[in-house]
Amino acid sequence: MKNLFSSSSSFFCLLLTAFAAFSAVRSDSSDHRYKQGDVVPLYANKVGPFHNPSETYRYFDLPFCPPGDLKEKKEALGEVLNGDRLVSAPYVLEFQRDKESVPVCNTKLSKEDVARFRSAVRKDYYFQMYYDDLPIWGFIGKVDKEGKDPSDYRYYLYKHIHFDVFYNKDRVIEINVRTDPNALVDLTEDAEVNAEFLYTVKWKETNTPFEKRMDKYSQSSSLPHHLEIHWFSIINSCVTVLLLTGFLTTILMRVLKNDFVKYAHDEETAEDQEETGWKYIHGDVFRFPKFKSVFAAALGSGTQLFTLTVFIFILALVGVFYPYNRGALFTALVVIYALTSGIAGYTATSFYCQLEGTNWVRNLLLTGCLFCGPLFLTFCFLNTVAIAYNATAALPFGTIVVIVLIWTLVTSPLLVLGGIAGKNSKAEFQAPVRTTKYPREIPPLPWYRGSVPQMAMAGFLPFSAIYIELYYIFASVWGHRIYTIYSILFIVFIILLIVTAFITVALTYFQLAAEDHEWWWRSFLCGGSTGLFIYAYCLYYYYARSDMSGFMQTSFFFGYMACICYGFFLMLGTVGFRAALLFVRHIYRSIKCE
Repeated sequence: MKNLFSSSSSFFCLLLTAFAAFSAVRSDSSDHRYKQGDVVPLYANKVGPFHNPSETYRYFDLPFCPPGDLKEKKEALGEVLNGDRLVSAPYVLEFQRDKESVPVCNTKLSKEDVARFRSAVRKDYYFQMYYDDLPIWGFIGKVDKEGKDPSDYRYYLYKHIHFDVFYNKDRVIEINVRTDPNALVDLTEDAEVNAEFLYTVKWKETNTPFEKRMDKYSQSSSLPHHLEIHWFSIINSCVTVLLLTGFLTTILMRVLKNDFVKYAHDEETAEDQEETGWKYIHGDVFRFPKFKSVFAAALGSGTQLFTLTVFIFILALVGVFYPYNRGALFTALVVIYALTSGIAGYTATSFYCQLEGTNWVRNLLLTGCLFCGPLFLTFCFLNTVAIAYNATAALPFGTIVVIVLIWTLVTSPLLVLGGIAGKNSKAEFQAPVRTTKYPREIPPLPWYRGSVPQMAMAGFLPFSAIYIELYYIFASVWGHRIYTIYSILFIVFIILLIVTAFITVALTYFQLAAEDHEWWWRSFLCGGSTGLFIYAYCLYYYYARSDMSGFMQTSFFFGYMACICYGFFLMLGTVGFRAALLFVRHIYRSIKCE
């Protein structure tokens, strides 16, 4: 079995290396080298409200001037999942050729066109394009708010775009776009308007090497004042960890030492003396939990998501997810989740068999659906919303077929193979003490020892160690801020795991000391409760830190964040349970029980 999984892990590494190479070098068909006068590819991507990052539309959904031959660029899976829909732009930017006020088209905007543009300008619509795989963006217009009353506002559309392009020898290094504030089309009135769209191109030489042309996009998250905040977050988290671990280690070691001495003394002096504390329930502490199939499936899914997170961090740290590497993260998530499904099948089925479960096939099906099921239902609802809005977030039928095929031909077979390997592992549950035939009655406990108060205590500390970094992650995922400091994020992730493990162990000890032997589910729920705190932070972020609005953006934010937080719940619940299991085995192995 070890050989099987070592070979499979090698296989995973090879595939991930191939993926990393693919993601790092994939660009246009060219090698990014051009001669003077060559047409450098410029693609228009999307438009949308600046404050609603999920609500994006095709560029030509607004009545811009289309090019003579409108071509759609073939896109990878991750680009489609990211909502990218690249089409040829109406501007022609030839290498090292300046242009001055070149007309794109002269058109008459109808009343409907004026109303659509005015609505877009009111919502702060921005556009995004890609020039030689370099992102460019800008606003399509502006609102003049000189009057206090909204009815006095005036709406203008920019009609003249300036492109400033920097080159080094035969390669494009940087491109900036700006709009002429004096070349405007007044959209305030509901009337037909004549509009002549123009563009200007200026080429300038630079010494920046081609290999460093993406650095300017990642430097924004590495500015000194940002780094200070990140390091403050790290120091805050480290102090939390050190205080917590030091406190728990001191308390637990002292308490456990006293317990061991007390129990050893009791054995020598009074054989018939009634036992108390956690030793008293030694015959029940390893009694298998209720709903063992669901429990094993949750452990399997949590282990898979933990493995997925580790692989994503590895790819991030080696530089695969550089800024605006379109769709690389989504491609990695789909591919790695599919490849790691065997881990979920093996973990769930082997543990289920250790718990003396018999219907391992049902357990395997439950494992496959435990995370994918809610994710699929959420996707169906949100994709329907995106279709109703005609947004680019709506996946084409072909992409849905590809994802279904990946799930059918890769995820499911690997899940089944892992399940068969887990069933045949013949591993037995290692319990250091025997379990009695009948369970002891749990004594009445105060309200704060209930599951919900314990989960609140368990989730607060890990959340407090990561909440500063959460803002930057949210601002990147649900905004336009760039996040590239993956090393700091990885340190925060390690701290999160350590705090989760320690707090779960401490709460498990206090639970056993109160003679409550139903610790299996409690340790899982306490470990995963950080996911609930993250979802509560979503509410705070949406209402206090963002300007998101509208049904589509709101449903996307809370829908997909619910899936992400559910994944955190499963992953950290697994970490908490594994830590608690190691601890419980250790303390009961250290005493003599009749």
